[in-house]
Amino acid sequence: MSGAPSARLRDGRVAVAAVTSPVLEAGPAEASEAAVFVHGNPGSRTDWRELISAVGGIGRALAMDMPGFGQADKPRDFDYRVASYAEFLQGALEQLGVSRVHLVVHDFGGPFGLLWGLQHADAWASVALIDVGVMPGYRWHAMARRWRTPLLGELVQAWIPRWAWRRAMQSNNPKGLPAQFVDKMYDDYDRATRRAVLALYRATPDPGEAAATLGPALAKLHKPALVVWGAKDPFAGVEYAQRQREFFDVRDTVILPESGHWPFQDDPPAVEHALLAFLRMQFAPARV
Repeated sequence: MSGAPSARLRDGRVAVAAVTSPVLEAGPAEASEAAVFVHGNPGSRTDWRELISAVGGIGRALAMDMPGFGQADKPRDFDYRVASYAEFLQGALEQLGVSRVHLVVHDFGGPFGLLWGLQHADAWASVALIDVGVMPGYRWHAMARRWRTPLLGELVQAWIPRWAWRRAMQSNNPKGLPAQFVDKMYDDYDRATRRAVLALYRATPDPGEAAATLGPALAKLHKPALVVWGAKDPFAGVEYAQRQREFFDVRDTVILPESGHWPFQDDPPAVEHALLAFLRMQFAPARV
């Protein structure tokens, strides 16, 4: 473990465009600089609990449930597109008084956060990419293709028993995931979230297509980055880890040979060590 002090966690809420979401944070509450953790699908702010506490020992750290996920509102009329999530993120950061951001992104949190970063380059200071990034040539994985197919997606989402969820999650992650994490994810994956997932995936083209336009724009910004990747990720191949150097100023690349898609859950000490080392170098020095 890093040996860094952890910080007490705090609960809060934000409301952006009629969507209310819980917020989890640690560290100096009034700081305008923060590490902002953005979860993917399926996921919630609590995915990051231990990392938020650890990062809170060196600066402000926070995460929120994104619309349609966790305990956030899941309205039918929300526009479940990446651009809408980036707008929601900006509205939440304004409410929280955050104007200098170190993104920590995973899974669909990558598109949400990176689009926000392109739109707010002056506020975006750095990024930690966990099993996500700019992925030229990438095509959706098998389950995503099912979700994107009308009727088939609805059938897949119609009945998901807990035992099947547990088996699928563990079979896709060779090191195994904490049972509490898997069950919390299942509990949050209600019918409204399943509906949101279908809408989001159907509104989002293959990430390989987005890479052709977003990649060059990100490369021009050359933001400092940490890359952490589970070598046995079945959804986003580890071959993309080194390719992030084409688009970011990568300070370190950490490949975890036995980890899957959620390395911060199946190898927490390694991810915490890498993230704290990176963020210590990125947070602005405290003014005396």
